[in-house]
Amino acid sequence: MLVLSRAVGEVISIGDDISVHILELNGTQVKFGVEAPSGVHVHRAEVYQKIRDRQGAATHPVPVPNL
Repeated sequence: MLVLSRAVGEVISIGDDISVHILELNGTQVKFGVEAPSGVHVHRAEVYQKIRDRQGAATHPVPVPNL
């Protein structure tokens, strides 16, 4: 993992197409903005995990026993 220190107004570049802008610092919280191409989906980790869980459930349905 790369760990960086940045100040408000500075930018982190990821490849040629993604930029993370440091917008605000408030105590222990950081507000940042992500610029990415429209085809790149950006989610918080917990939202991304829910999406993955739903996709897995859709592709691997729970078998229903024959009654």
